[in-house]
Amino acid sequence: MTSSASTGPLTLTQLPLFPLNTVLFPGGWMPLRIFEVRYLDMIGRCHRAGAPFGIVCLSEGHEVRQVDPQARGDAPAFAKEDFHSVGVLARIDSLDKPQPGLLMIRCQGQQRFKVDRRQQLPHGLWVADVTLDAPEPVVPVPDHLDGARNRLQQLLMNLRERQPEMLAQLPLQEPYHWNDCGWVANRWAELLPTPTELKQRLMSLDNPLLRLELVADLLDRLGLDG
Repeated sequence: MTSSASTGPLTLTQLPLFPLNTVLFPGGWMPLRIFEVRYLDMIGRCHRAGAPFGIVCLSEGHEVRQVDPQARGDAPAFAKEDFHSVGVLARIDSLDKPQPGLLMIRCQGQQRFKVDRRQQLPHGLWVADVTLDAPEPVVPVPDHLDGARNRLQQLLMNLRERQPEMLAQLPLQEPYHWNDCGWVANRWAELLPTPTELKQRLMSLDNPLLRLELVADLLDRLGLDG
């Protein structure tokens, strides 16, 4: 994987991708259980090199590679996989190998990226040339969206008091950025029981204030506006 930052946006070539049925948000934490051959070597190499990989949300297909039952011929053919063109870099924070052929990792979302060109290698791994988004600016939470921030703080306090063992499993971890629209919106988007397609649209939005406003509307409709 190589990068270029000459005069334009930063680009990465041959970034390995991990398509999932969920959405990673910048700043969020995600545990992953790795057992497919196409990912075991990739994750091991990324971990040893301290390099990121990309998480993209599937729009078609399954996380685990499926043989196409309708395919004809002697060679196995696999079901189609497709994914959204906006994803998030993932940095591996910890890696455990509880048994041969199984890796347990914990990763954190970094910058968003847009897929410019993709390629699936013969063993099934996707790689892509991508353009990284600029780091999102910090936009202070305005007064009319205080409720969304306060409700998230209350949720965290309730868990700390009643189910402290759950805290380590949450996608939101310290340091907390309570006066950052993008951070608050992202953490709610990870937690809310909303369709994956909606999560993808929220993650892809360039405007952190608009993202938090949409999340506040969702909280209101779900009766969670505090």
